Amino acid sequence: MIPSLAALFEGFSAVEATVAVLAVSIVAAVGMEFVVLRVARRVVSTTDSAYDDIVISSLRAPLVVTAALAGVFVLTQVPAVRASVIVEPRLLDAVFGRPSLSVIVLVWAYAANTAVNRLVAAVNEEGGRFDFAPVFSNVWTLAVLVGSVGTLLWLWGIEITPLLGAAGVAGIAVGFAAKDTVANFFGGIALYFDDTYKIGDYIVLDDGTAGTVIKVGVRSTTLLTRDEVLVTVPNAALNAAKVTNESAPQRRRRIRVPIGVAYGTDVDAFEALAMEVLAAEPLVLDSPKPRARFRSFGDSALQYELLCWVNGPTRRRRAQHELNRALYVALGDADIEIPYPKRDVMVTEAAASSRASSSSASSSSSSPDPESPRDPAADPETGLDSDADAATPGSRAETP
Repeated sequence: MIPSLAALFEGFSAVEATVAVLAVSIVAAVGMEFVVLRVARRVVSTTDSAYDDIVISSLRAPLVVTAALAGVFVLTQVPAVRASVIVEPRLLDAVFGRPSLSVIVLVWAYAANTAVNRLVAAVNEEGGRFDFAPVFSNVWTLAVLVGSVGTLLWLWGIEITPLLGAAGVAGIAVGFAAKDTVANFFGGIALYFDDTYKIGDYIVLDDGTAGTVIKVGVRSTTLLTRDEVLVTVPNAALNAAKVTNESAPQRRRRIRVPIGVAYGTDVDAFEALAMEVLAAEPLVLDSPKPRARFRSFGDSALQYELLCWVNGPTRRRRAQHELNRALYVALGDADIEIPYPKRDVMVTEAAASSRASSSSASSSSSSPDPESPRDPAADPETGLDSDADAATPGSRAETP
């Protein structure tokens, strides 16, 4: 394209070509500034979005600079100008041609980076889902930087193939060395595009961890529990876990209050009293309306479940506490019994007589029977008498 533009000035002298190129450049720059951009601003001013205003304001500088410096580069390519200057064409390109293109590349890179950063900031200010959206700004800045450096090296005739090979090897090494960090980064990106949760949502993980999302970063997500404890969860773990978002699609949440009343209770009167208690609680929403449901016949009570809605998952415990207190007081005032399991232990007479007979049998087996024959060897006194009787005949035999 540039040689074809330079061919337009083949019949011109050096001065004529210079004047013509400079005039075209100035007219193009002024036209961009006062015609094209002004019309574009007038058009985008009629829209409600601020994004188009950001894009138009970011394009002003690169358009004007491109219109001006493109003429300088074209001027260095005109044969009449290249032949009339006192320097060599190569030096002319090195001093005017390539520097003008380099400035154009840098201006466009800066404008593209600024536009994206401002767009991301505008999205965040309008209630972005994550506060790690600036990460995309950083990634975009890195991409623009790499692209700009590669383009400049190409413009100046520097071979970039070895650099690309080295960058690939370095990328593989970094990927293996920081695989957890890379996994967390891409896990955060996946959570962002899946719209799993946003800042301020109350989420519950499959391991029981629950809290309000207060920060989502590149590596991890921070939760604030009801005990005001910060829990940091890696994004890779969140991406692989089952996440229950209790703040979506609406913040209101239903609570269930189980209660049992005694058999024989007037169920109509109890249900009316329960509805009065639910309606009097300020934490309970009027719509959807509270309900009382008779669930089952229990062992000791008629099992009911009171259903109502509160504005937000963090208010469920407080509302359940207030409803339990109010129900206990109201049922007590209305003489409606809240039964609880009772066990009666009874000791019968048969069991007592059985224990008495076993005790008497044990005592009788331990006392001796007077009518049973006695063992002389077992009785010490009998044993002594027997020994005396055995010795007496011997002593009489020795008497003359």
